[in-house]
Amino acid sequence: MMHVVMFSGGIGSWATAKRVANEHGTHDLTLLFADTLMEDEDTYRFLDAAAANVGGRFVRLCDGRDIWQVFRDVKFLGNSRIDPCSRVLKRELMRKWVEEHCSPLTTTVYLGIDWSERHRAERYERYWQPYIVRTPLTEPPYITKRQMLDAATSEGLPKQRLYEWGFQHANCGGGCVKAGQAQFELLLRRMPDRYRWWEDREQEIRAALGKDITILKDRRILNGQEIVTPITLRDFRLRLERQPALFDSEEWGGCACTNPSDEELAA
Repeated sequence: MMHVVMFSGGIGSWATAKRVANEHGTHDLTLLFADTLMEDEDTYRFLDAAAANVGGRFVRLCDGRDIWQVFRDVKFLGNSRIDPCSRVLKRELMRKWVEEHCSPLTTTVYLGIDWSERHRAERYERYWQPYIVRTPLTEPPYITKRQMLDAATSEGLPKQRLYEWGFQHANCGGGCVKAGQAQFELLLRRMPDRYRWWEDREQEIRAALGKDITILKDRRILNGQEIVTPITLRDFRLRLERQPALFDSEEWGGCACTNPSDEELAA
Protein backbone atom coordinates (compact mmCIF):
# COMPACT_ATOMS: atom_id res chain seq x y z
CA MET A 1 0.00 0.00 0.00
CA MET A 2 1.32 3.45 -0.91
CA HIS A 3 0.90 6.37 1.49
CA VAL A 4 1.08 9.91 0.08
CA VAL A 5 1.08 12.85 2.49
CA MET A 6 0.42 16.36 1.20
CA PHE A 7 3.48 17.97 2.82
CA SER A 8 3.13 21.76 2.87
CA GLY A 9 5.77 22.90 5.33
CA GLY A 10 3.06 23.69 7.87
CA ILE A 11 3.12 22.03 11.26
CA GLY A 12 -0.08 20.10 10.56
CA SER A 13 1.40 18.29 7.58
CA TRP A 14 4.45 17.27 9.64
CA ALA A 15 2.27 15.96 12.48
CA THR A 16 0.15 14.07 9.94
CA ALA A 17 3.21 12.53 8.31
CA LYS A 18 4.54 11.43 11.72
CA ARG A 19 1.30 9.60 12.47
CA VAL A 20 1.36 7.89 9.08
CA ALA A 21 5.01 6.88 9.50
CA ASN A 22 4.36 5.54 13.00
CA GLU A 23 1.37 3.53 11.80
CA HIS A 24 2.64 2.23 8.46
CA GLY A 25 6.40 2.74 8.42
CA THR A 26 8.27 4.69 5.75
CA HIS A 27 8.99 2.09 3.05
CA ASP A 28 6.00 3.15 0.92
CA LEU A 29 5.67 6.70 2.25
CA THR A 30 5.87 9.77 -0.01
CA LEU A 31 5.92 13.35 1.26
CA LEU A 32 4.56 15.46 -1.60
CA PHE A 33 5.42 19.17 -1.58
CA ALA A 34 4.09 21.64 -4.17
CA ASP A 35 6.36 24.71 -4.20
CA THR A 36 4.80 28.12 -4.94
CA LEU A 37 8.31 29.66 -4.86
CA MET A 38 7.00 32.03 -2.17
CA GLU A 39 7.58 30.24 1.10
CA ASP A 40 9.43 31.85 3.98
CA GLU A 41 13.10 31.01 4.36
CA ASP A 42 12.34 29.29 7.67
CA THR A 43 9.68 27.17 6.01
CA TYR A 44 12.11 25.84 3.41
CA ARG A 45 14.58 25.01 6.18
CA PHE A 46 11.84 23.32 8.18
CA LEU A 47 10.75 21.29 5.14
CA ASP A 48 14.17 19.76 4.65
CA ALA A 49 14.58 18.97 8.33
CA ALA A 50 11.01 17.69 8.69
CA ALA A 51 11.32 15.37 5.68
CA ALA A 52 14.51 13.89 7.11
CA ASN A 53 12.83 13.54 10.50
CA VAL A 54 9.80 11.67 9.14
CA GLY A 55 11.59 9.50 6.60
CA GLY A 56 10.21 8.12 3.36
CA ARG A 57 10.57 9.82 -0.01
CA PHE A 58 10.40 13.60 -0.34
CA VAL A 59 9.07 14.80 -3.70
CA ARG A 60 9.07 18.48 -4.67
CA LEU A 61 6.75 19.66 -7.42
CA CYS A 62 7.03 23.08 -9.04
CA ASP A 63 5.15 24.71 -11.90
CA GLY A 64 7.92 27.30 -12.28
CA ARG A 65 5.64 30.28 -11.61
CA ASP A 66 4.79 32.07 -8.40
CA ILE A 67 1.24 33.06 -7.52
CA TRP A 68 1.46 36.52 -9.11
CA GLN A 69 2.57 35.07 -12.42
CA VAL A 70 -0.45 32.77 -12.29
CA PHE A 71 -2.77 35.71 -11.60
CA ARG A 72 -1.41 37.54 -14.64
CA ASP A 73 -1.73 34.46 -16.83
CA VAL A 74 -5.34 33.71 -15.81
CA LYS A 75 -6.17 37.45 -15.68
CA PHE A 76 -7.68 37.15 -12.22
CA LEU A 77 -6.60 38.17 -8.72
CA GLY A 78 -7.23 35.39 -6.23
CA ASN A 79 -9.48 36.11 -3.28
CA SER A 80 -11.01 34.43 -0.24
CA ARG A 81 -13.43 32.43 -2.42
CA ILE A 82 -11.48 31.70 -5.61
CA ASP A 83 -7.79 30.77 -5.52
CA PRO A 84 -6.29 30.05 -8.94
CA CYS A 85 -2.86 30.16 -7.26
CA SER A 86 -3.56 27.12 -5.09
CA ARG A 87 -5.50 25.34 -7.82
CA VAL A 88 -2.74 25.67 -10.43
CA LEU A 89 0.39 25.54 -8.27
CA LYS A 90 -0.76 22.98 -5.70
CA ARG A 91 -3.94 20.98 -6.24
CA GLU A 92 -3.58 20.29 -9.95
CA LEU A 93 0.13 19.52 -9.68
CA MET A 94 -0.37 17.13 -6.78
CA ARG A 95 -3.36 15.44 -8.40
CA LYS A 96 -1.44 14.96 -11.66
CA TRP A 97 1.55 13.43 -9.83
CA VAL A 98 -0.64 11.04 -7.84
CA GLU A 99 -2.52 9.92 -10.95
CA GLU A 100 0.73 9.31 -12.82
CA HIS A 101 2.49 7.43 -10.02
CA CYS A 102 -0.15 5.80 -7.84
CA SER A 103 -2.97 3.34 -8.36
CA PRO A 104 -6.24 4.17 -6.56
CA LEU A 105 -6.44 0.48 -5.66
CA THR A 106 -3.26 0.63 -3.55
CA THR A 107 -2.89 4.28 -2.47
CA THR A 108 -4.08 6.35 0.45
CA VAL A 109 -3.82 10.16 0.30
CA TYR A 110 -3.36 12.07 3.57
CA LEU A 111 -4.08 15.72 4.33
CA GLY A 112 -2.97 17.73 7.36
CA ILE A 113 -6.21 19.24 8.62
CA ASP A 114 -6.96 18.80 12.31
CA TRP A 115 -10.08 18.24 14.42
CA SER A 116 -11.07 21.92 14.15
CA GLU A 117 -11.32 21.59 10.36
CA ARG A 118 -13.14 18.26 10.23
CA HIS A 119 -15.86 19.82 8.05
CA ARG A 120 -13.39 19.93 5.15
CA ALA A 121 -12.75 16.19 5.13
CA GLU A 122 -15.79 15.38 2.99
CA ARG A 123 -14.69 17.85 0.31
CA TYR A 124 -11.25 16.24 0.14
CA GLU A 125 -12.78 12.79 -0.17
CA ARG A 126 -14.91 13.96 -3.10
CA TYR A 127 -12.00 15.71 -4.81
CA TRP A 128 -9.61 12.77 -4.52
CA GLN A 129 -12.00 10.05 -5.68
CA PRO A 130 -11.31 7.21 -6.43
CA TYR A 131 -8.35 7.38 -4.02
CA ILE A 132 -8.77 6.64 -0.32
CA VAL A 133 -8.39 9.81 1.76
CA ARG A 134 -7.51 10.07 5.43
CA THR A 135 -7.07 13.05 7.75
CA PRO A 136 -5.33 11.54 10.80
CA LEU A 137 -5.37 14.71 12.91
CA THR A 138 -9.19 14.70 12.87
CA GLU A 139 -9.00 11.37 14.71
CA PRO A 140 -8.04 10.67 18.35
CA PRO A 141 -5.78 11.46 20.06
CA TYR A 142 -6.69 15.08 19.39
CA ILE A 143 -3.87 17.60 19.70
CA THR A 144 -3.59 21.37 19.41
CA LYS A 145 -1.30 23.30 17.10
CA ARG A 146 0.76 24.30 20.15
CA GLN A 147 1.25 20.63 20.98
CA MET A 148 2.34 19.94 17.41
CA LEU A 149 4.87 22.77 17.54
CA ASP A 150 6.21 21.60 20.89
CA ALA A 151 6.53 18.03 19.58
CA ALA A 152 8.51 19.23 16.56
CA THR A 153 10.83 21.26 18.77
CA SER A 154 11.36 18.29 21.09
CA GLU A 155 12.53 16.28 18.08
CA GLY A 156 15.11 18.91 17.20
CA LEU A 157 13.30 20.51 14.27
CA PRO A 158 13.90 24.23 13.65
CA LYS A 159 11.26 26.70 14.75
CA GLN A 160 9.51 28.76 12.10
CA ARG A 161 9.44 32.47 12.78
CA LEU A 162 5.97 32.86 11.25
CA TYR A 163 4.46 30.68 13.97
CA GLU A 164 6.62 32.33 16.62
CA TRP A 165 5.30 35.73 15.53
CA GLY A 166 1.67 34.64 15.69
CA PHE A 167 0.80 33.76 12.09
CA GLN A 168 -1.95 31.16 11.84
CA HIS A 169 -0.17 29.23 9.10
CA ALA A 170 3.29 29.15 7.55
CA ASN A 171 2.43 29.21 3.86
CA CYS A 172 3.25 31.80 1.17
CA GLY A 173 5.71 33.59 3.42
CA GLY A 174 3.12 35.18 5.67
CA GLY A 175 0.89 36.57 2.93
CA CYS A 176 -2.12 34.93 1.30
CA VAL A 177 -4.94 36.09 -0.97
CA LYS A 178 -7.32 34.36 1.45
CA ALA A 179 -5.92 36.22 4.46
CA GLY A 180 -7.79 38.94 6.30
CA GLN A 181 -6.89 42.28 7.84
CA ALA A 182 -5.41 40.75 11.01
CA GLN A 183 -2.85 38.73 9.07
CA PHE A 184 -1.79 41.59 6.82
CA GLU A 185 -1.48 43.92 9.81
CA LEU A 186 0.85 41.35 11.36
CA LEU A 187 2.80 41.00 8.10
CA LEU A 188 3.24 44.78 7.91
CA ARG A 189 4.36 44.98 11.53
CA ARG A 190 6.76 42.03 11.41
CA MET A 191 7.99 42.07 7.80
CA PRO A 192 7.35 45.52 6.29
CA ASP A 193 9.54 44.90 3.24
CA ARG A 194 7.60 41.74 2.37
CA TYR A 195 4.33 43.58 2.90
CA ARG A 196 5.44 46.29 0.48
CA TRP A 197 6.35 43.58 -2.05
CA TRP A 198 2.80 42.22 -1.83
CA GLU A 199 1.47 45.77 -2.02
CA ASP A 200 3.41 46.43 -5.22
CA ARG A 201 2.28 43.15 -6.82
CA GLU A 202 -1.35 44.01 -6.06
CA GLN A 203 -0.93 47.43 -7.68
CA GLU A 204 0.61 45.80 -10.76
CA ILE A 205 -2.25 43.34 -11.28
CA ARG A 206 -4.82 46.10 -10.74
CA ALA A 207 -3.12 48.19 -13.42
CA ALA A 208 -2.72 45.24 -15.80
CA LEU A 209 -6.38 44.23 -15.56
CA GLY A 210 -7.78 47.75 -15.19
CA LYS A 211 -10.11 46.71 -12.38
CA ASP A 212 -10.72 47.80 -8.81
CA ILE A 213 -9.74 44.42 -7.41
CA THR A 214 -8.16 43.92 -3.98
CA ILE A 215 -7.18 41.18 -1.59
CA LEU A 216 -8.68 42.88 1.47
CA LYS A 217 -12.18 44.12 2.13
CA ASP A 218 -13.61 46.62 4.59
CA ARG A 219 -16.85 45.61 6.29
CA ARG A 220 -19.23 47.85 8.22
CA ILE A 221 -22.87 47.77 9.28
CA LEU A 222 -25.13 50.53 7.93
CA ASN A 223 -28.85 50.55 8.73
CA GLY A 224 -28.64 46.92 9.76
CA GLN A 225 -26.93 45.79 6.55
CA GLU A 226 -23.31 44.78 6.01
CA ILE A 227 -21.53 47.02 3.53
CA VAL A 228 -18.43 45.53 1.91
CA THR A 229 -15.93 47.71 0.06
CA PRO A 230 -12.50 46.88 -1.40
CA ILE A 231 -9.38 48.31 0.19
CA THR A 232 -5.95 48.00 -1.40
CA LEU A 233 -2.93 46.89 0.56
CA ARG A 234 -1.50 50.35 -0.04
CA ASP A 235 -4.51 52.13 1.43
CA PHE A 236 -4.62 49.65 4.29
CA ARG A 237 -0.96 50.41 5.10
CA LEU A 238 -1.52 54.17 4.94
CA ARG A 239 -4.49 53.86 7.26
CA LEU A 240 -2.47 51.84 9.77
CA GLU A 241 0.33 54.40 9.64
CA ARG A 242 -2.21 57.02 10.72
CA GLN A 243 -4.24 54.85 13.12
CA PRO A 244 -2.41 51.61 14.02
CA ALA A 245 -5.42 50.07 15.81
CA LEU A 246 -7.90 50.66 12.97
CA PHE A 247 -8.23 47.14 11.56
CA ASP A 248 -10.32 44.04 12.16
CA SER A 249 -8.21 42.10 14.64
CA GLU A 250 -10.50 39.06 14.36
CA GLU A 251 -10.35 38.73 10.57
CA TRP A 252 -7.54 36.26 9.90
CA GLY A 253 -9.04 34.54 6.89
CA GLY A 254 -7.85 31.05 6.09
CA CYS A 255 -5.17 29.29 4.09
CA ALA A 256 -6.82 26.04 2.91
CA CYS A 257 -4.57 25.64 -0.12
CA THR A 258 -5.64 22.01 -0.56
CA ASN A 259 -9.34 22.83 -0.26
CA PRO A 260 -11.00 22.31 -3.68
CA SER A 261 -13.49 24.85 -5.01
CA ASP A 262 -17.12 24.00 -5.78
CA GLU A 263 -16.25 24.16 -9.49
CA GLU A 264 -13.45 21.61 -9.07
CA LEU A 265 -15.76 19.28 -7.18
CA ALA A 266 -18.41 19.57 -9.89
CA ALA A 267 -15.96 18.88 -12.73
